[in-house]
Amino acid sequence: MTYLRESLEKKKVDSSGGVNQKVPDKKMESKVSKDSLPDATHKTVYVVFFSLLLDLLAFTMILPLLPSLLEYYRQHDTQGLYHRLSDSIRFFQEAVGAPDKYNSVLFGGFLGSMFSFLQFVASPIVGALSDVYGRKRIMMICMCGIALSYLLWAVSSNFAIFVIARFVGGLSKGNISLAMAVITDVSNSKNRGKGMALVGIAFSLGFIVGPMIGAIFSRYSDKSSPDWFWLPAMFAMALVLADILFLGACLEETLPTKKRAKKVMMSLSRAFEYINPTSLFKFDAVKNLSEKDLQSLKRLGFIYFIYLFIYSGLEFTVTFLLYHKFGFTSIDQAKVFLTTGVVMAVLQGSVVRRLPERLTQRSAVLGLYLIVPSFIVVGIAQTTAMIYLGMILFAISTAFVVTCMTTLTSKYGNFDQKGTVLGIFRSLGALARALGPIFASMAFWSIGSTFTYIIGGILLLYPSLLLQFTVLS
Repeated sequence: MTYLRESLEKKKVDSSGGVNQKVPDKKMESKVSKDSLPDATHKTVYVVFFSLLLDLLAFTMILPLLPSLLEYYRQHDTQGLYHRLSDSIRFFQEAVGAPDKYNSVLFGGFLGSMFSFLQFVASPIVGALSDVYGRKRIMMICMCGIALSYLLWAVSSNFAIFVIARFVGGLSKGNISLAMAVITDVSNSKNRGKGMALVGIAFSLGFIVGPMIGAIFSRYSDKSSPDWFWLPAMFAMALVLADILFLGACLEETLPTKKRAKKVMMSLSRAFEYINPTSLFKFDAVKNLSEKDLQSLKRLGFIYFIYLFIYSGLEFTVTFLLYHKFGFTSIDQAKVFLTTGVVMAVLQGSVVRRLPERLTQRSAVLGLYLIVPSFIVVGIAQTTAMIYLGMILFAISTAFVVTCMTTLTSKYGNFDQKGTVLGIFRSLGALARALGPIFASMAFWSIGSTFTYIIGGILLLYPSLLLQFTVLS
């Protein structure tokens, strides 16, 4: 994930969708030459790493708890929003023969898509505001919003409040794109890859440890109690409050005042290019590319979107499949997350980051093909051993595909355009994640898990074949 800024005399482009700015700052150049040597990682990157780790531990805690949470609302929110939504789909439910317990899968899909869609909309806007008001200030606002979402979760005695909590959390999740922008600010083309690798490690650790924490809380909670989820929600909020204090004390502003955008509306108008799907698929914000390079970018963006659209939907519903079909407890689910997280972390740390450039496309294709049997095996699984086989294949595939496709995309555009290129690429991924869960959940609800996963796995052959037979410029 190397991109942006070979020299401080060139234009700087915010990776979250910000405004181009000239940065001929000799003082800053001197500072960077001391603090960000070609083979060194700036200390701010480690601050971002630890902040992301705290945030992701809190964020992933809910994963093994979500099926139990929605089941709780199904049983107890008999006069509230959950009940009214169930009544509104009763006709379709009877038509497809979906049992009442599968309504939680459908509603979970809506929540997952809503959260990702809000993140998709908010991230470029947050990035644009940080171009004007500074990274740290906007980062702190995002973290306060995330803390508020966990507080709302803690008091969500009914489904409506829980929905509001997820709504606030989705709007506040622009901190991820801001973290990328901060790393871009303090890195150059020679050490930026190391910074992005640390971000990947933070995600892997978060998805290994966070679900285990959530599962431990679940195991020792009395789920018959009306506030059994209060303790994990408050623990998640405590992690975020610690993150806020840590950022306040340790994060230095990385975008000096004289380098900031002067006009808010101009910065926001550029950000909206990252929300308009038509502009995204055409890479309209990337200027002065050759027609051949632009076509390669469009093809990569389309493949990535199709892959993540199908992949994210099936990934989101895995917890419901384990809960409803196999009766997995939160601890059982956390063990699955632990296994996949360890496999991904080992591969990313030992293999993926050392791949030679000539093998990048081939490795991405291999990863795409591996996801096909992964989901088919999970769909037809009748034993725990088959579930683990499918999820290990899933982890191997995931370790390669996103990183390799991002590396392929980062080759396009001049050094002062790479932030824009990758910003659009990430936005396409966010849009796919906003749509995938609801479609997969509707399929799970209406035709069952087996057919959903088999069909999804077969459909994933399409992006695999597209990438295999794409000749990139």
